[in-house]
Amino acid sequence: MKMKTLRGRLTKTLTLMLVLIFVAQWILLSVAIRKVSQGQMLTHMDHDGSALLETLDFDSGPRPRLDARGIEPIYLKLQSGHYYLVQIDGEDAFRSPSLGDFALATEADNAGQKWHYHTAGPANQPLLVLARHEMLKNHRVTLFVGEDLSETNQEIGELSLASLVVFVPLLLAALLLQGVVVRRALQPLAGVRDQLREVGAGKHAQIVGEVPQEIKPLVDELNRLLVLMQRRLNQSRTAIGNLAHALKTPLAVLFRSADEPGVPPAVRQDLRTQTGAIRERIERELRRARLAGASAFGAGAYFNPAEELPVLIRVLDGVYREKQIDFRLAVPNALLPFDREDLLELLGNLADNACKWAAARVAITMDDSPAASGLKITVADDGPGCADEEMQQILQRGVRLDESKSGHGLGLAITGDIVDFYGGRMDMDRDPHLGGLRVRIELPRPVQADDLQAG
Repeated sequence: MKMKTLRGRLTKTLTLMLVLIFVAQWILLSVAIRKVSQGQMLTHMDHDGSALLETLDFDSGPRPRLDARGIEPIYLKLQSGHYYLVQIDGEDAFRSPSLGDFALATEADNAGQKWHYHTAGPANQPLLVLARHEMLKNHRVTLFVGEDLSETNQEIGELSLASLVVFVPLLLAALLLQGVVVRRALQPLAGVRDQLREVGAGKHAQIVGEVPQEIKPLVDELNRLLVLMQRRLNQSRTAIGNLAHALKTPLAVLFRSADEPGVPPAVRQDLRTQTGAIRERIERELRRARLAGASAFGAGAYFNPAEELPVLIRVLDGVYREKQIDFRLAVPNALLPFDREDLLELLGNLADNACKWAAARVAITMDDSPAASGLKITVADDGPGCADEEMQQILQRGVRLDESKSGHGLGLAITGDIVDFYGGRMDMDRDPHLGGLRVRIELPRPVQADDLQAG
């Protein structure tokens, strides 16, 4: 599962917050516009209602009379969008001609003298109705004044869309500004990343320079671990070196004892074999210690095959001048995150072995493409090859063939150590094109500072 970057998380969270804020502002603006429009309509209807109540006459006869001359003409036109209904003592008394035969829905509200509600009007028009109670000449008068909301709703919708034309560019500008701010805020992490890269390349032993207070504890802990690792590596290498030095004298005594007169030949041979094995094991452990130190804090933590291998080929070409070997290289021109000395030693052993057994051609290929998931190395020759049984024997754990033995001397003592140290794998078979032995090595890409980017 791919881990999300800190920059990606911040950008995603801040983007979501900005979008929510702008959407909330747009909704609040639309609600405010609707509220203001409705307030203006209610004020206008309240004025019309007051004018209607002034036209009521309770003194001209047994029944009240409404003077139509004081009514605005808009209430006289059928389905004009402006309506009224007057109830006296709970009974419908007067209706606006604009209602026609339509029965306006009424809602009672005993909590106050004025209230408003929404309902459907003639031709299913959306209406806003203002109702009010009045006591006139000992009569309870309830007045309902309604107005069509169709045009108002359309205008509010158009105004809301127009506000989006303003809000959307503002949102985009805010997102761009946010990206710049996040990038600048995380710039110190990029500096720490570069420092880690230099530590990995052996240019510095620790992360140096000023860092923000928020990540200073992390940097201090990394520096502490780097110092501790360097100290332990030095202690281990010193201890191994001291042990090797201490064993040199006993080994020399054993070698001399094997040449003493009177020592049986079989015992002499056993002494030489065992002391040789001990010396070889000591040298191997010293090489392992060198590998650990070089890969962790060496000065050559990167290797460019296109620059280094031609030099190696010129050396081998001089050593095997009589063969006039045709070297074929297919290697990338890039810095690979592997120790230079380690790869030179590994490739030198394999190339030297290939030259030793080749008839005329040696091929060296390297692939560090993303599809390779690391570094793939192939060294092949056109020599006699190696028997399948011997290949299986070589690949068995713990079996190593020295160059002094017959067949393909691969120098696996150090080659295998390097491959094992990097957690890689090695196999051998017969090359289908050249016909000789083909050695294939896969080394996983070490974790570098580039892999620790903040995003």
